[in-house]
Amino acid sequence: MTAAGTLEVVPPVLDVRGLTARYGHVEALKGVDLTAGRGELVAVLGPNGAGKSTLLRAIMGLIPNQGEVRFLDKSLPRRDPAGAANKGVVLVPEGRGIFGPMTVLENLELGAFAIGRDKAEMERRLNRVFELFPRVKERLKQVAGSMSGGEQQMVAVGRAMMSDPKVLLLDEPSLGLAPRVTGEILDTLGALSASGLPVVLVEQKAPLALKLACRAYLLSLGRIVATINPREVKSHDELAQYYFA
Repeated sequence: MTAAGTLEVVPPVLDVRGLTARYGHVEALKGVDLTAGRGELVAVLGPNGAGKSTLLRAIMGLIPNQGEVRFLDKSLPRRDPAGAANKGVVLVPEGRGIFGPMTVLENLELGAFAIGRDKAEMERRLNRVFELFPRVKERLKQVAGSMSGGEQQMVAVGRAMMSDPKVLLLDEPSLGLAPRVTGEILDTLGALSASGLPVVLVEQKAPLALKLACRAYLLSLGRIVATINPREVKSHDELAQYYFA
């Protein structure tokens, strides 16, 4: 099932084709297709247990998978997350994954480890993060684990941006955050996609994600069951129809 209307076609930067993944004997992904092009924010929606986090982990090569993940029209290796990250495919995982005992600055610098001792480039990337999240600049010497959940999420996204991503994958960035902070972070993601960065956003808060997305994929039991045009979803009731179709 797909939404009525025509979605604009943008050449994909990330092109996922027939992706499958298993946990033991359980098939968690069943032939998933997904694309994200320059300047697109695409949302992946679905109930708990649908396979959304598994999809992002499979794209990164963190779990065994079959199918193909193409980045800039070249296949990514199946089990090489470091190689994917080095090419520019970067994941902000659920739970943020920051290093709590380290300072904010140390967390950010880890995101740019690949540039070595290039101080000028390090400063350029830090300044980009500070433009996105001015609050982070104020907390550079603070131990990251002592920050609020929203501030930690800003550090997690900032650390991802320090790697100069070409595609940004985010797993539930609003999890556990107050609505105001959620809005601030999602607005930042919208601005990043508007600047040209492809963003794949896994998000439980579907109405918020649809406000930003150019396209949404509804995942259920490991399959894409609908591709949604957010401009044609006028109410919560209309969105619910996709979940129960």
